[in-house]
Amino acid sequence: MTLNRPDRLNSINAIMRRELLSAIQAVADDTDVRAVLITGAGRAFSAGQDLGERNLPRQQTPIDLGDSLRRGYNPIATAIRNLPKPVVCAVNGVAAGAGANLALACDLVVAKRSARFIQSFINIGLIPDCGGTWTLAHKVGQARATGLAMTGEAIHAEQAADWGLIWRCYSDESFGQASLELALALSQKPARALSAIKTAITKAPENTFEEQLALEAEYQKYCGESSDYREGVRAFLEKRSPVFKDR
Repeated sequence: MTLNRPDRLNSINAIMRRELLSAIQAVADDTDVRAVLITGAGRAFSAGQDLGERNLPRQQTPIDLGDSLRRGYNPIATAIRNLPKPVVCAVNGVAAGAGANLALACDLVVAKRSARFIQSFINIGLIPDCGGTWTLAHKVGQARATGLAMTGEAIHAEQAADWGLIWRCYSDESFGQASLELALALSQKPARALSAIKTAITKAPENTFEEQLALEAEYQKYCGESSDYREGVRAFLEKRSPVFKDR
């Protein structure tokens, strides 16, 4: 999936929100789709919300931004997190505001070395949204999350990787091929296990250790009943690469 408004740095308007949500929903039950790769066209991943949609006359009633999130952005972030398939986000340039946090909602985020992540909300009097306050705190801790949100300072991809905000930083030259290879590699992994890993790690912050142990036992039973598990064991014993087929 490609965010494709390069002339506007892929800033997100109502049409893009609807199309992105529709695309994510469409692949949820498509058994031919084993992994999803999201990136941006041109020199940016996304500059965030298209502020042209927000530039209203002073006398006009302010837009209900809470309703905008509930109807527009929150369903997208939720759909990404609930998708039972791995979602790789390849950040090819600046990721700012909602663009940054939609990227961070994905399972594995990789970026060009020249890419930057900016929590730019503070510069227009807002707070991070699209799950940003949750994602930042869980990925980099409260101190760094607060600093990024309150200052609006940009961090480069290499620092984001060092902090654990993203999975990996690639050189600009190798970025495109490396991102595609990562998504393709995931598409060859056992689908049932990938879905269970995604859900288990998502639930971990809200569970006690004992609850997480119980969840692991439940999901391991589910994975162990698959033909992919039997194939994985046979391939290991036969010293060959496994061929996973479960959907």
